[in-house]
Amino acid sequence: MVNRGTAEAIAALPCWSGWVEVAPLPGGLTNHNYLVTDRTHQKFVVRQGQDIPIHGIMRFNELAAAQAAFAAGVGPQVIHASAGFMVSRYVPGTVLTPTRVQDEQMLRRIAELLRRCHCDIPQYFQGPALIFWVFQVIRGYMAPLRAAKDQTQREGLDHFVTIAHHLEAAVGPVTIGFGHNDLLAANLIDDGSRLWLIDWDYAGFNSPLFDLANLASNNQLSGELEQLLLEAYFERGVSTPIQRGFDAMLCASLLREVLWARVSGLSSTIDFDYRQYAEDYRQRFERQWRQFEAQYG
Repeated sequence: MVNRGTAEAIAALPCWSGWVEVAPLPGGLTNHNYLVTDRTHQKFVVRQGQDIPIHGIMRFNELAAAQAAFAAGVGPQVIHASAGFMVSRYVPGTVLTPTRVQDEQMLRRIAELLRRCHCDIPQYFQGPALIFWVFQVIRGYMAPLRAAKDQTQREGLDHFVTIAHHLEAAVGPVTIGFGHNDLLAANLIDDGSRLWLIDWDYAGFNSPLFDLANLASNNQLSGELEQLLLEAYFERGVSTPIQRGFDAMLCASLLREVLWARVSGLSSTIDFDYRQYAEDYRQRFERQWRQFEAQYG
């Protein structure tokens, strides 16, 4: 069910030419999503959300990124934005799952999509843009977690800081592109002929290695599929510095998810089990870190 006040606010947006039908869309951990059908039976997605500074989410940046993504051919068109709402055209297609991401042909398609995201979006992005550096994100999460009343939210923070410092040094010099930075399978849609990227909450300039590692870690790619992804993206064999940077970003991506969930659990009003999410990612992070440490010291 859609809250009556929310439905009325959506129906009052000036982008409609008549009555609209509003239905909830599942998902969305930093905003609420709704499917809107207008009187001509066209469909749109409405995202409702405010700035979330603690996560680096600024809606002006999300809007600019979404508009540039459409211009670059990787995201749906935004038709309206105002007062906490952003309206985009609905993309008919199949939302990917981790299993579909793990398909070799799909990974090659995603690699090509990410190259266009990283290289083409900066050509269309207008106005000031954010940067998403995962190690600064990790550092930023430390203050609210150290101040948390719940002791379990403070567990292991010194350990995490030490590891993050080591990982940041291991990444070394990077090339900068425009990153999506939230590559869950659910943020990829296959319409049968092309792939689309949606949800630009965390978008910003970043090393392409983070998006690649984020995709791999969120969708639990095997080592063989990680290599396929890297070779498809770079269109050549993977050098030692790139491999080391990617492996460091794998750990950093998992650690960021742990801390993201802990911080979200402090203040989010969205019905989601952040504590279990954090614990699941913590276990995966620790395994990945042990593997990294054994390989690189």
